[in-house]
Amino acid sequence: MLKLIATSFVSLVITVALYAQQPGSEDLKQQQIELQREIDELKITLKDSKDKSRAGIRQLELVKQKLRIREKAINNINRQVKMLEGNIGKSKNEIDSLKDRLDTMKVQYARNIVYAYKIRNNYEYLNFICSATSFTDAFRRIQYFRAYHQYCEDQVVAIKKTQKLLTGKITGLEIARREKDAVIEKQEKQKEELIEEKKEKNAIVKTLKSKEKEISKELTAKNSAYKKVMSTITNAIGTMYVSETKPGGTSAGSSKKETKKLELTPEGKRISGSFEDNKGHLPWPVEKASIKMRFGPNRQGPITTNNPGLTIETEPGTTVKAIFEGEVVRIFDIDGAWTVIVRHGKYFSVYSNLQSVGVARSQKVNASQVVGVAAKNGEGNGEIDFMISQEVKNLDPEKWLRKL
Repeated sequence: MLKLIATSFVSLVITVALYAQQPGSEDLKQQQIELQREIDELKITLKDSKDKSRAGIRQLELVKQKLRIREKAINNINRQVKMLEGNIGKSKNEIDSLKDRLDTMKVQYARNIVYAYKIRNNYEYLNFICSATSFTDAFRRIQYFRAYHQYCEDQVVAIKKTQKLLTGKITGLEIARREKDAVIEKQEKQKEELIEEKKEKNAIVKTLKSKEKEISKELTAKNSAYKKVMSTITNAIGTMYVSETKPGGTSAGSSKKETKKLELTPEGKRISGSFEDNKGHLPWPVEKASIKMRFGPNRQGPITTNNPGLTIETEPGTTVKAIFEGEVVRIFDIDGAWTVIVRHGKYFSVYSNLQSVGVARSQKVNASQVVGVAAKNGEGNGEIDFMISQEVKNLDPEKWLRKL
C-alpha cells in the first residue's frame, strides 16, 4: 500500500512538472516583441515618408507592410491566448486531481490513526507479538509494526507535499488567469490599431485613385525605363559570352552556334565562390534604404510592373556603394540617368538611376566603394534601381542582401 501511494505521488509530481514547462510560450512572447519592434520601425519610416512627400505608392507599400505585420502580431496573440487557455484548463484538472488525491490520503490516514489508537498500549502490542505461533512469525509481526509506523510517517509527509503542490498550482492558476487578461487587453489594442491602419490604407488608396492617370503615366514610364535598362544590360553582359561554330553532322557546310558559360579566370572563380558564400549577408548599396518596389510583378491599379530587381528609396544625394569587390564592366546613360554594372566573377550587380558616377570602366572596386550618387524621384527623394544577376539570369536581391 505504501509503495503504491509513493509511486502515485512521484507520477503526479512528474506530470505536473511537465505541464508547468509550457513549451513555446516564451518563443511566442519573443516573437511578439520582434513584431512590435518591426511595427514601430515602420511607423517611423512611414511618418518620415509622409513628412517629405505626398501620398504615393511608397506610402501605400509601407502601410500594406505594416498591416501584414499587425495581422501577424494579432495571430501571435491568438496563439498565446489559446496556449494560456489550454494551460488554465490543464491546471484546473490537475487541481481537481490533487484535491481528490489529498482527500483519499486524508481518509486513509484517519483510518490508520484509529487503528494505531486501538493498539496504543504496550500490553496489546506484547499480546500481539506473544500470540505468534513461532519465532519467525513473531519476528514478522515486529517487522510489520515497524513498517506500519514508517508508513504512517510517510503518509504525513506525502499529505504535506500534496498540500504544498496544490497551493502552488492554485497560485499558478491565478497568475495564468491574470496573464491571459493582460494578453487579451493587448489583443484588443492591436485590433484597434489594425482598424486605424486599414482606414489609413483606404485614405491613401483614395488619394492614389484621384491621381490614377498621373500614377499610370509614371508606372508606364518606369516600365519603359526597365525595358531599356534590361535590354542594355543583357546586351552588355551578352558580349562577354563566348560563341564558337562547330560543323553540323547532317550535310556539308551546315553549322550551328553553341553558347558557352562565361569563362572565368581563377580570380573570377574565387570571387564567385566568395560572393555565393555571402548570400543573405551582403550590404545594401545605400544607407537608410527602404524598398519602394520589390522584385518581380508589382501591381498598382491597372498597371503591372515586372521589376527585375529592387526599387530602393533613400535620402536625396545619397552615395551608392558597391556591395562586393569586383570590376566595373559597363557604364551607360539612359534618358539622363546613369547605370553602372559591376562584375563579381559570374555574378553581376547593377546600380541604375544614378545622377552621377564615381568610377570608370575596367576599374577594380572594393566592397562599399562609392560608384555614384542616387538620382531624385518625382517626390524629391533619392531612388535607385538595384539588380543582381547570375550571368543573364535576374535574381531576387532581397535573398542576397542582409536583412534590413
